[in-house]
Amino acid sequence: MRIQIPQPSVRAALVVLQVASFVIVLAAFPYPLFQLDRYTYAKELVLLLAGFGAALCCLVSARRLTVFMVDALLGTFLLVSLLSALLADNRWLSFRALGVSLAGAAVFWSARAIARAGYARPLLLAFAGAVVLGALTGLGQAYGLVNTSLASLTRAPGGTFGNRNFMAHLVAIGLPLLLLVSVDARSRRGFTLGSVGVALAAGALVLSRSRAAWLGAAVSGLFLAVEGLWVGRLWADRQLRRRVLRLTAVTVGSLALAMLLPNKLNWRSASPYLESLAGMANYREGSGAGRLIQYGNSLRMAADHPVLGVGPGNWPVHYPRYMSPGDPSFDADDIIPTNPWPSSDWFAFLSERGVPGLLMLALVGGTIGLGAWARVRRGTRHTPALTDLTIVATVLAVAVVGLFDAVLLLPAPTLFAWTIIGALASTARPVREIVLHPRTRRRLVIGVAVVGGLYLARGLGQTAAMAVFANAGGRQAQELASRLDPASYRIRMLLAQAWRAGGRCERARPHAEAAASLFPNYPAPTRLLRACGGRRAR
Repeated sequence: MRIQIPQPSVRAALVVLQVASFVIVLAAFPYPLFQLDRYTYAKELVLLLAGFGAALCCLVSARRLTVFMVDALLGTFLLVSLLSALLADNRWLSFRALGVSLAGAAVFWSARAIARAGYARPLLLAFAGAVVLGALTGLGQAYGLVNTSLASLTRAPGGTFGNRNFMAHLVAIGLPLLLLVSVDARSRRGFTLGSVGVALAAGALVLSRSRAAWLGAAVSGLFLAVEGLWVGRLWADRQLRRRVLRLTAVTVGSLALAMLLPNKLNWRSASPYLESLAGMANYREGSGAGRLIQYGNSLRMAADHPVLGVGPGNWPVHYPRYMSPGDPSFDADDIIPTNPWPSSDWFAFLSERGVPGLLMLALVGGTIGLGAWARVRRGTRHTPALTDLTIVATVLAVAVVGLFDAVLLLPAPTLFAWTIIGALASTARPVREIVLHPRTRRRLVIGVAVVGGLYLARGLGQTAAMAVFANAGGRQAQELASRLDPASYRIRMLLAQAWRAGGRCERARPHAEAAASLFPNYPAPTRLLRACGGRRAR
């Protein structure tokens, strides 16, 4: 969607996304009781502010919209997601998950508008720097340099992402951009800084032991080597060849140092990195076998809801009905027996938004990636070829990492993936040109502001509930948290258990019933209601 916007508005949108790229990396709340929620809630707030804020900056003085095929596909994906959300069992979850998708689309369109106004380079440089910052948070934790309550100690080296896999996913998605800004640097100093960034990212990637991120980085790197250096004949460019060789040497050295230098990570294996490398294709045992079981069960869920799925974010609500004996992704003794999302974007979108939703999202990525690849094949050896190569490499990294883990379901990789691809993507054949009259523009601005305000209010309510519950001095104060966020299953169950332990079943029962209505297939609320002599809510 090409947007004709005056320069001040574009610069404002640019600043919003630049600031958000760094803030989302560091955003976290110091409430360990809430585990991963304290990271995802904080980063979702940043994503929502970035998406709706940048969109408002772009729309407030826009004069014309040019809609391209990819925009029509992305809009259809959002429409399918909205219909699915309206029919979901747990609409609180569907509202939240839909917000991540809406904000992702908003930053994509905003990034494209910023790039066409001539500000692609400062936007991409900021995001490249934020990728390095994300890698530094993981490295700092790995080597004992970061000691803060914002970093999770049980999933090191996740840094301020709360999970080593999440940190590695961001690095793998941003690595093609880091390579681009390095080899295309306008000065020797710029190339040196880029090389340092690539080295830090490579070190954090290997220390993470994230096999999904390793695969994503390997596939995108292989594509760049084959299509760029060999088929695309970029190797013939003397300066580019020299820079590629230096980057390769720096990367190999960084990988060796990361594996050899002593760190603070307590791996159980004597050869943890070789073990992870050897286990990348092992689907007979461990996490590989668990993924296959979960994928099969998720396919059965999708087969029962093929058109609109079970609703955005509603996979954990329904999964207990489909889990099979021995399923390692389900723990009946835990109050939260499953993860909030499946171990794959692909299976998540298929089961939650149906075949049409997954197909539309795949067409969005395919249209962008194949279009850029076609331009590479038709083009010549210069910067536009590097840009299009980076688009395809980034799309491949997102697709591969998303096959084995949650990526576009989470706020940080959503912001980075959609912004990077949007800023790099070139225009295609337009579908329709729309002149924005003042009245139409006002309606669009009001609509975006209202939707953004609803999401921010919801996000602030979740944050306030988390803070109140974590810092409350007694049960009565914690009750306030349940009113601030009535859809928090964790708060409901913790309160129900506390009142039950104190012999106050009349206070425990309403919370257990609320938890059961949010997740009717979870066993913990049923057990508590039975212990209190009540019946499970339907």
